[in-house]
Amino acid sequence: MRELICIVCPKGCHLKIDEEKDWSVTGNQCPRGAEYGKMELTHPTRVVTSTVRCIGGAHPRCPVKTDRAVPKEQIGAVMEALNQVTLTAPVRSGQVIVADICGTQADLIATRDIESNLQK
Repeated sequence: MRELICIVCPKGCHLKIDEEKDWSVTGNQCPRGAEYGKMELTHPTRVVTSTVRCIGGAHPRCPVKTDRAVPKEQIGAVMEALNQVTLTAPVRSGQVIVADICGTQADLIATRDIESNLQK
């Protein structure tokens, strides 16, 4: 039996997951908690948030995130791919930076506008 605190909503339910009973979840106050508990122990995923280099802009780095959770075992590969990215300003929030990063079906998107620092 494993115990987790659910992070799906602010309630923070204390889940108990019994892997011997087909990943049966108790302690959840909603169906999303049961789904979270099972997925967290069988196939954990995370949304990756980081920054990438940005040249020609008002800021040297642009914050980015994946538009969906990626398998936890692929986070290292995603971070390695981020190290290879250099943007050129202007960048718009929501702009897809890398589509289907590392074959995860998640797009890497910018989460901040970065204006160009070049005079017009």
